[in-house]
Amino acid sequence: MVGVVGGYQPSLPPLNDRTAVPPPPMTAAEMVQRLTQGPDRRHPAGRASELLAHAQRLGNMGWAEWDLRTGDAFWSDHLYVIFGRSLPQGPIRLTDLPAYVEPADLPILERLLWDVHEGRDPVHAEFRIRRAGEGAGAPVSEVRYLLAVLEPVPGESGPAAVHGLIQDITDRRAAEQIASESRRQLLEVREQAAVDRHVTLALRDAILPAPGASIELPRTRVAVRYVPAEKAASLGGDWYEAAPLPDGRVLLAIGDVAGHGLPAVAQMAQLRHALLGLSMTGLSADRLLAWLNDLARHRLDDTTATAVVGHLDPATGEFTWAQAGHLSPILIRDGVAGQLPAPEGVVLGAGEWPYELARVTLREDDVLLLFTDGLVERRRRDLGEGLALTLAATGGLRADDVERGLDRLLESVGGPNPEDDACLLAVTLRH
Repeated sequence: MVGVVGGYQPSLPPLNDRTAVPPPPMTAAEMVQRLTQGPDRRHPAGRASELLAHAQRLGNMGWAEWDLRTGDAFWSDHLYVIFGRSLPQGPIRLTDLPAYVEPADLPILERLLWDVHEGRDPVHAEFRIRRAGEGAGAPVSEVRYLLAVLEPVPGESGPAAVHGLIQDITDRRAAEQIASESRRQLLEVREQAAVDRHVTLALRDAILPAPGASIELPRTRVAVRYVPAEKAASLGGDWYEAAPLPDGRVLLAIGDVAGHGLPAVAQMAQLRHALLGLSMTGLSADRLLAWLNDLARHRLDDTTATAVVGHLDPATGEFTWAQAGHLSPILIRDGVAGQLPAPEGVVLGAGEWPYELARVTLREDDVLLLFTDGLVERRRRDLGEGLALTLAATGGLRADDVERGLDRLLESVGGPNPEDDACLLAVTLRH
């Protein structure tokens, strides 16, 4: 049913009487079937009215005609739904429409009405209205986004009427706003990730010795490779240390703090600096790891880490070491690579357990490789497969060509790890 004011009767077939029991809504499939079967010759007017009503509901749109001479208005049924009006209230006159428009959008409506009055072609604009409704027993209003297309009907001395097609696009605009907000949040996350990565790299570079070069120590050379994770968010707490001690031995250590980003780097810095201070006591590697474990358990909340700590005596080649849940070093001798048997030791911060000490004597042409799990682990391969691949590749490491050998090793195992840092120390004796 449509609303009529001022005695205006449109030259359109009447719509179904709203007082009758409405038929159940057609599904999209039923509508397509009826459209493809051709017009109903017996009831052309009723069928056209029914299809028009469905089209309005599906598109959330309605149409209107405003007579500029009499001021009368004629609305389709769904336009009442869009404006939140009842049929007894009747349609809104064109001159009264600004009262329903959001004040900030009034210039848009005024321009639209001016253009339709002065022109001969359809014009369109988008504006917001306040739609009346009921909530919790009291009248409420809500903002709706409308797209209006208006077309003047020429008369003898200017437009005689205005035809309008109005669509409620509130849901579309809400979806666009959600998408826009999601893009904004994603951009903020990316920008923050870039800042965090920059700060993390700067902090790590300030803490660790320069990677990618050899560290020359008394009768010992240590080649270092530190390969950051490809993903910015995956920068971790891998660390290493190679430093001479007052008694002539060399401290060699490598470790990995669980987690990624600034927290992991901060925890790594505390463990590494603590080890440097504790190493001045000259005590064995197992005792140093026990102290680091106490630090992780009692002072670094929710921190767990793995580590290998050892002392190399360059004069005798003896390497004494202990480990805390870390992968054992690899010894390359005469072109054959093998992992050293691991002494007992649990992850730092996991509990109070003793650490055992192990010993191995290096020869002049041996290469001792300490590494973090980022070298061997990948998301799509298990640890055993990665370790086997690494052992096969490290067989080519030679004491006289360690630098290029490390680069070939990294390439052989698949390059940088997307998910985790990788740190390598290749230790050789020099006489």
